[in-house]
Amino acid sequence: MFAKRTDWNLAPNRLSEALAAYRAAGKPLLDLTVSNPTECGFAYDSEAILNALRNPGALKYEPNPRGLECARRAVAQYYAEKAAAVAIEDIVLTASTSEAYSFVFRLLCDPGDEILIPAPSYPLFDFLADILDIKLVRYALVYDHGWQIDFHALEQAITPRARGVIVVHPNNPTGHFAKPADFVKLNSLCAARGMAIIADEVFLDFSLGKNRPASFAANRGAPTFTLSGLSKISGLPQMKAAWLVASGPEQLKAEALARLEVIADTYLSVNAPVQLAIPKFLEQRHAFHEQVMSRIRRNLAELDRQLAAQKTVARLTVEGGWCAVLRVPVTQCDEDLAIELLTTQGVSVHPGQFYEFPADGCLVVSLLTPEESFARGTERLFVAI
Repeated sequence: MFAKRTDWNLAPNRLSEALAAYRAAGKPLLDLTVSNPTECGFAYDSEAILNALRNPGALKYEPNPRGLECARRAVAQYYAEKAAAVAIEDIVLTASTSEAYSFVFRLLCDPGDEILIPAPSYPLFDFLADILDIKLVRYALVYDHGWQIDFHALEQAITPRARGVIVVHPNNPTGHFAKPADFVKLNSLCAARGMAIIADEVFLDFSLGKNRPASFAANRGAPTFTLSGLSKISGLPQMKAAWLVASGPEQLKAEALARLEVIADTYLSVNAPVQLAIPKFLEQRHAFHEQVMSRIRRNLAELDRQLAAQKTVARLTVEGGWCAVLRVPVTQCDEDLAIELLTTQGVSVHPGQFYEFPADGCLVVSLLTPEESFARGTERLFVAI
C-alpha cells in the first residue's frame, strides 16, 4: 500500500546497533560525534531568546509566502555584513534548509531529472532525492594538499537531465570552501549548460582562515540558490527557521522567485513567532560564534598536539565547519574500526563511508565535542590505532 519512493531499508546499520547496545549497558561513552549545539555546553542568553518569542505581533496572521518583511530584512542585513548585497525580495523563508532544498528541487526538476552532489558529503541528500523523485549524480572532491573540486569529474557527470550542481560551502565533513576560481568555473559551466548552482552555506560563518570566504548569495553569473539558517549560524536548530536566496541573471531570477512564491504559498510552513524573533536570533549568533570558534580552535590544537606524538594517524586539512577528518591505516573497513573503538575504548566516531569517502581509511570527529571529552577520546583513539 506504500509508495516505492519510501521503500527504504529501515534496519539500523551495524554501528548504530552497537552504539544502542553500548548505551543500553550503561557504559560511559566518549562521544566524538556530537553535533547538536544545544547539547554541547554552550552558553545561551535564554532570557533574550525566550523574550523574542513573546512578540504580540504573533497574534496576527499575515500569510506572506516569502516570509515576514522584518525577518527577511534581518537576513538581508546578515548578508550585508558579509559584503553581499541581497534584496529582501530575493529571500524566501523556510522551516529548514531541508525544506529549502525541497523547494529548489521542485522548482528545477521534473521526476527523474538529476542534481549533481559532491562526494564526500553529508548523508541527507539521498532521502530528499527519493522523496522528491529526482536522481542524484556524484562528482568527486579530491584531496591533494587540501580539498578541491574535480571539475573534470564534474563535467563528465553532466547529462542532458542535469538541472543543478550542489556546492556545500564549506563542505561537511571535509571543511573546505569553494575558492574564487571555483566560482568562475561553476558560473561558466552552469550558464553554458542551463543549470543552477545550489549553494549550501550553513557553516559559512565558521571559517578558520584569516580571509572571510565569499558567499554565493550575491552570485550573478548563473542562476543561484543560496541556503542557510539559524540551526548552525545561531546554534538554534529547534527554532526551525532557514531561508534561500535567489540570485543570477535578472530575468531567470524573477521567474524563479515567482514560481518559488507559489511553492512557498502552498505550505506557509514558517510560524509567526519564530519569524518575528529572527532579528533577535541573528543578533545572538555573535556570542554563539565566538564560543564555537574558540572550542574548535582549542580542540584542533589538542588534536595536533596528540598527532605530533605519533606517526600512525594524520589529520586532513580543514578550512572551516565543525568536523575534522582523520586518515588512519586501512586494516579493516571504517565501520568495523568504528565499532571496535566503541566496544574496546568507549569512543564513538563516524566512519568515512557514512560520508561516501571513496575508500576506507578515514574517520570523522566533531570539533564541537566538549574539550575534556575530546582530549580523552582522541587519546584513546590513538592508543587503539
